[in-house]
Amino acid sequence: MRKILAVCALVLVSAAMSFAAPASSKAKSATGATKIYSAIEAKEGFVGGRLFDVLDSVGGTGTWMEWDVNGVRDPSLVKILDPLLNSTNKPKMIWVITERDKPLLAVLLPKGAGEVLVFYEIGKLDAKPVALKLNNVLTPDVVFRDYRQVSEKAFVHLDRPNLKISVLDKFIRFTYDNPDETPLRYDPDFATKTLVEKRAEVNDYLGFLKYEYSMMLRAFVQSTRGIFNWQPWHWYMEKWNSKYMISAKEIEQMLSKGVRPDYITVFKAKASTGEMVEMRTTGNGFLEMVITRP
Repeated sequence: MRKILAVCALVLVSAAMSFAAPASSKAKSATGATKIYSAIEAKEGFVGGRLFDVLDSVGGTGTWMEWDVNGVRDPSLVKILDPLLNSTNKPKMIWVITERDKPLLAVLLPKGAGEVLVFYEIGKLDAKPVALKLNNVLTPDVVFRDYRQVSEKAFVHLDRPNLKISVLDKFIRFTYDNPDETPLRYDPDFATKTLVEKRAEVNDYLGFLKYEYSMMLRAFVQSTRGIFNWQPWHWYMEKWNSKYMISAKEIEQMLSKGVRPDYITVFKAKASTGEMVEMRTTGNGFLEMVITRP
């Protein structure tokens, strides 16, 4: 989403929208327990890019992630969302942003001829980790909503043509190709370094690969819907992903070989449904996620 200054966002939306003041400290949400952080109304609906302008002006820096109704349900969200989902005025869209002191939940609701965005501040996202699995039914119109189909088995992202998906009988392959002018440095003399030097270099690699992992999540997981049971934010949480991530020991072993690898596997998991899910990078701007069926 586009990041803009809050002042600019207010200028953009004030002409067409009326703003509801943030709830007072005594105000309660529909659940009777959670406070509403803010509510912003568009009397004729959020048109064009204004919806995302408003989301970014309230959420600040970071990325809004779409909530999946079929994904793992965080109890802190369920107590807010269930009354709304069971009402006659059901949400149109639901998002979460985590890159702030406390996560924010944003719910887009119909209101007369227009819409209202209601924001809730969440203490924490509190679902307990569960095994990764693929959903039983994958509907292309839902999964690839942000893609256009260019052939029987190939899809290209609507806004980023270098983000592609191939769907074959035995696997689904996601690729993102954006060559880096400063590729990952590789030292063929790593094995001769001191223990302190090795540790520093391994830590540098860990930091870089965590960044690459976050890029793959944004490119692959967050541009599709309904593939996995994990919500988008669960992929970032150490208590969910730690046993599937590349370790410092594995990085040291890789560097000690003295030969640059073609790919570095950053994340690898066997889903409870039998599929293998692997994310890897060349360190030079090429990212890949492959889901292999058993």
